[in-house]
Amino acid sequence: MQPETLIFKDDGETPNSRLPLLVYKGVLGSALPGTAGHDLAAACENLFEKNGWPPAWRASVHPFSHFHTRCHEALGVVRGSGRVQFGGASGRTVTCEAGDVVVLPAGVGHQRLESSGDFLIVGAYPDNTAQRDQQRPGTIDHADALRRIAAVPAPVQDPVFGRDGPLVREWR
Repeated sequence: MQPETLIFKDDGETPNSRLPLLVYKGVLGSALPGTAGHDLAAACENLFEKNGWPPAWRASVHPFSHFHTRCHEALGVVRGSGRVQFGGASGRTVTCEAGDVVVLPAGVGHQRLESSGDFLIVGAYPDNTAQRDQQRPGTIDHADALRRIAAVPAPVQDPVFGRDGPLVREWR
């Protein structure tokens, strides 16, 4: 499967990344055949863990714009649907539905604009992540944010497809 790739430019407040954001539509269903809806969260966590992206939380996406300067992030949509804006104020809105996975390189802004009441995400970070943080546009020195983002190591594996997955090719 080839994910949709989106690149967002630095807008002066949200640094974004030279690496593409990856959108895998409906991938959890194909990666986890036969999984009943109520088991999708646990199955997604197991898949991420197996591929070196230990799951860290189950929740929704924050309703305010934020980004991470010290880590990449995988969002596995396991229930419901939501509209999420990626790339900061001038970014792009993506409808995320159960079965989708979105992988954000460090620095890419994201915020939930609206969602169904049951919208649930499994969030995960590569196992080579030393620290995690959460920054809001305009609250961190921009040059410092860019330095931090540049120092984040590339993941060894794609959270869905492992060592031979699209992320490994796209982010090199």
